[in-house]
Amino acid sequence: MNVRCLIPPAALSCAALLGLTALTACGSGAAADGKKDGKLEVVASFYPLQFLTEQIGGDHVSVSNLTKPGVEPHDLEISAKQTAKLNDAGAVVYLKGLQPAVDAAVKQADVKTKVDASTLTTMEKHGNEVGGHAAEHDHTAGEEDHADHGHSHAETGDDPHIWLDPVKYAEVAKGVGAALQKADPAHAADYRKNTDALVKKLGDLDQEYAAALKNNKALTSKVFITTHAAFGYLAERYGLTEEAINGLDPDSEPSPARIKDLQKMAKADGVTTVFYETLVSDKTAKTLASDASLKTDVLDPLEGITDKSKGTDYFSVMRSNLTALTTALGAK
Repeated sequence: MNVRCLIPPAALSCAALLGLTALTACGSGAAADGKKDGKLEVVASFYPLQFLTEQIGGDHVSVSNLTKPGVEPHDLEISAKQTAKLNDAGAVVYLKGLQPAVDAAVKQADVKTKVDASTLTTMEKHGNEVGGHAAEHDHTAGEEDHADHGHSHAETGDDPHIWLDPVKYAEVAKGVGAALQKADPAHAADYRKNTDALVKKLGDLDQEYAAALKNNKALTSKVFITTHAAFGYLAERYGLTEEAINGLDPDSEPSPARIKDLQKMAKADGVTTVFYETLVSDKTAKTLASDASLKTDVLDPLEGITDKSKGTDYFSVMRSNLTALTTALGAK
């Protein structure tokens, strides 16, 4: 994944070690088994994993989130206090490859249960086009046709946005549930029950998306434009095509050629809307929309919940996203 590492690995390692040395004696107060006040102390790297762990853990866990609301997860820096908190935890749930600072801190931390969500489902390489149309519309007479328009000129990398696909998110839930059962066997039955309930809710959400998108013959378009390539798994799951202005890195800058391709594609495929998100600048999205006479709307990658979010939790925001998509794609 093309993500900026804001802190050099060597410097981060030193900071983590200094943080552990300075704060171990006055850490969170968790016991040697990673519990405090009878609850398993769990550190989650960002909101989707916090939400999932809280749903599964229920009253038996105390979950803290390394990424504060409003902070773009890719840009997270780890403080010495957070490093100490991590070291005191009974478990950590993170997504390797999304947040380099978290990856380095977890590697240093003395935590018995480390759950890497990227190992709990299959990961794919995506670029700024999944399904691909922009390159297709840029061909001129005599040019060689490409068999795979989706990645003919898009920069690709491991796509971490698995939580935006309810099916993959359910697979992660099963893995986290199993890890909590092992870490806290006294409450294993409750963890199993809660995992099953969450997986069912995610299955229901998947069916809602499939009915509204994949199986909806009334859609006038199957193509949508986003700020950065967060919705590739969702697009593939429900038979859509995501065209992202930027790649997997939300702060990367699109080339003039990319903007030109998107303008051509939007006209050819009946695209009505350019989607932007709450935690990243909307300037480029709104400029593209204005130049191409398109509408704008929010499609939330759910990397955090703020007062600007169109919902209060994962499920409500995902349903808001579904409404935005069906409206943009011309559902009747």
